[in-house]
Amino acid sequence: MERTSLHVVVSADGEVLADSERPVVLRETGLPKRYYLPRDDVHMELLEPTSHHTTCPWKGQASYWSANAGGQVLENVAWSYEDPIPDAEQIRGMLAFYPDRVEIDVRDDPR
Repeated sequence: MERTSLHVVVSADGEVLADSERPVVLRETGLPKRYYLPRDDVHMELLEPTSHHTTCPWKGQASYWSANAGGQVLENVAWSYEDPIPDAEQIRGMLAFYPDRVEIDVRDDPR
């Protein structure tokens, strides 16, 4: 896990769901990079929590959100670790989005 100042914009059907310059980049073996974004940088008014949960042995229990974008509902498109295990504390309460279900535009670090 690494805090960066990359500029990450998440959108679906032309509607911006998140815009952040404070992501935490998570790299896991065999998986694409995940960009965890602070809630203050996510348009939470476009998201609705769901009852779906999963458990990761390295991060803890994940909670999921669906997004309303472009007149459609994207079920369980974002997730967060509300109470992660200690080794994943950096991503507590931050949201990540499935890159195959939304557009994630990552721009170079401005520094």
